[in-house]
Amino acid sequence: MNEDTQTDRVDRVLAEWQAECPDLDLTASAVTLRLVLLGRYIEQQAKASFAPFDVQPWEFDVLATLRRKGAPYELSAGELARSVIMTCSGMTHRLDRLQARGLVERVASPSDRRQVMVRLTPAGVDLVDRALQRRAESARQLVAIFSEHETGRLAGDLRRLLQAMERAEADGDPGP
Repeated sequence: MNEDTQTDRVDRVLAEWQAECPDLDLTASAVTLRLVLLGRYIEQQAKASFAPFDVQPWEFDVLATLRRKGAPYELSAGELARSVIMTCSGMTHRLDRLQARGLVERVASPSDRRQVMVRLTPAGVDLVDRALQRRAESARQLVAIFSEHETGRLAGDLRRLLQAMERAEADGDPGP
């Protein structure tokens, strides 16, 4: 198959739509469809990065949230659930799995014995640190096609888009 190297799957889809609906402006769709596809590729890349550590992306998310809080690497179960955008009951199930693997432990809060704190174990800290190194290298490889300046500009543009989406979400609007 000899395809133009300047086109991608989104260009081909949009060309088909343009032929069917010539009056439809799909300029923004060229961006959003690429973001959706890139998100899928990045998720696959993350899974591959974590596979040698026998860690799923959701597990890494929980462990990394604790790790980046600094010593003693702990949060209340509720804070952790809010941080990774999950229900408390869903978090309980995930914490059960991570605790069974020896990566986290649950301890009573020193200030309120009714509150459960989740703490990374030394094995959890070690796993997160090793997986984070691999994930960071994988991310570097992904954007290696860009110069440092281009990477910074892209990060800034995506930040603006994400900020707009976050503001809209906070206002109860489904989108800007």
